[in-house]
Amino acid sequence: MKRVFFIDLDNTIYFTKPNEEQLMGKLYLFLENLDLGISDEDFLLAKQEMLRTPFQKVAKKYGFREAAMPEILDYLRNREVTVPLEPSKDYPYIKSLKGRKFIVTAGFLKQQRSKVKMLGIMDDFEEVHVVDVSITSKKEVFESLIEKHGLIKEEILIIGDDAESEIKFGLELGIDTFLLDPENLHPDAESTFRGIDLSTLPTAAKQVL
Repeated sequence: MKRVFFIDLDNTIYFTKPNEEQLMGKLYLFLENLDLGISDEDFLLAKQEMLRTPFQKVAKKYGFREAAMPEILDYLRNREVTVPLEPSKDYPYIKSLKGRKFIVTAGFLKQQRSKVKMLGIMDDFEEVHVVDVSITSKKEVFESLIEKHGLIKEEILIIGDDAESEIKFGLELGIDTFLLDPENLHPDAESTFRGIDLSTLPTAAKQVL
């Protein structure tokens, strides 16, 4: 049975698309007033990827102008979500898991912690870890948590939507993973378990009554 859970935040605990205006509206306006050095078409594509991918990765992929990045990063570091967000309809499957639960999410500290606060779920987790992907990775945070708490890998399940982040890193560490992929974005990705929703999560965790 799994007794420890490392859980992603965005598009796992809640979904960004239904909350796009609350999460991204002001950021989009801010970016529109800057010279990013990219086409309008690429900006539209970048905005969609920002909903599911850490900003620095999106900026690098689309070639945001280097001179604009310090101002953007300063803005993002000081940004907070101040309106309520709704957990996904499947969140009860996460909440009902028995054991130690840790949020491990990539992004900016104030922003990610404010999301947890606005979701009203802080008390459901032992710790919240925000990963700055410009200096570290979720893999290193997983390793740190295992060492800090003396965790047993066989008792851990990593839950998330990013096949190239938490799922990939979990498998590299020899930890079981659950890939949440409601839109079948990662049909060929490796994962111990997978689902279009979280209804099979209790089975994956071997916590079915």
